[in-house]
Amino acid sequence: MSGLSITRRQDGQGMTEYIVIVALIAVAAIAVYQFFGQTIRSQTAGIAKEVAGQSAATSIGNSQTAAGNAETEGTTKKGLDKYQNDNSR
Repeated sequence: MSGLSITRRQDGQGMTEYIVIVALIAVAAIAVYQFFGQTIRSQTAGIAKEVAGQSAATSIGNSQTAAGNAETEGTTKKGLDKYQNDNSR
């Protein structure tokens, strides 16, 4: 009987590890989407317009602007002092 108890505990541990890994992947995906979400939406809109036979110049410009903003945000050094300044509004 004690062997059965150990097996159940190990199965639970494996499931817990799986849930932790999935949670970490979800957090990483949210962070990536936060930086590049607007760029992806603009590019998708541009593709849809081109497929429909319309000009996508505006959508392409929007995606380039969003990509530039994401690059600026990504390369900006941030510390706790920046956090305090941004959240004191």
